[in-house]
Amino acid sequence: MSDRWNPKKPEGTEDWLMSYADMLTLLLAFFVLLLSMSHIDIVKYAQVEGGMAKDIGRRESEAPLQKLQTEMGEMMKGLKLDDTQVSLGTDDRGLVLELDGSSFFDPATAKLKEAQLPALVKMAELLNSTRYNSFQVEIQGHTDDTPIATQEFPSNWELSAGRASAVVRLFISKGMNPTRLAAEGFADTHPKVANRDANGNPLPVNQGINRRVTVHVIPR
Repeated sequence: MSDRWNPKKPEGTEDWLMSYADMLTLLLAFFVLLLSMSHIDIVKYAQVEGGMAKDIGRRESEAPLQKLQTEMGEMMKGLKLDDTQVSLGTDDRGLVLELDGSSFFDPATAKLKEAQLPALVKMAELLNSTRYNSFQVEIQGHTDDTPIATQEFPSNWELSAGRASAVVRLFISKGMNPTRLAAEGFADTHPKVANRDANGNPLPVNQGINRRVTVHVIPR
């Protein structure tokens, strides 16, 4: 009787393969998810976070990075700095401030112009406020492709690094924690626009655009 109601399954049945295949599919989906999260666009993440807080929490919420961008823009307007002197934007890592080299430095030197020191001091104070003091700040110096060979700056590498370091030193002098800061020199290896035309002739306007120092503010 027991055999009639509980028939034995034929030997060699491979039902376990179904469960095994399901497990492999889940593992594959898990690793695909990890791969997709390996590079996060910080700016978009902040925007999504703020939107979720507004929609789900029924309240207005401005992410710290967005708030910093707003406050930095207002500060620049208050100091009467235009886009030719300082430009403000974002990339996939965070906020980007671009300082015009000719506006902030004496020619062929890493000496900051006295007239622009108040702007840099205000930047340092804002970045060092409690709500932003966990953000990392990377300063990058860039030059055009005109060679330089002085005792202080044997090449554009030293000049670009010196300008980035000058901004870092000023920020530290205003109380910023050195562990938040980094200075890098790229010489003329990362131009925004072409330094020369097709015939190799210099393009002064373009070279001026390439002489810059960028301040990257990166949330942690």
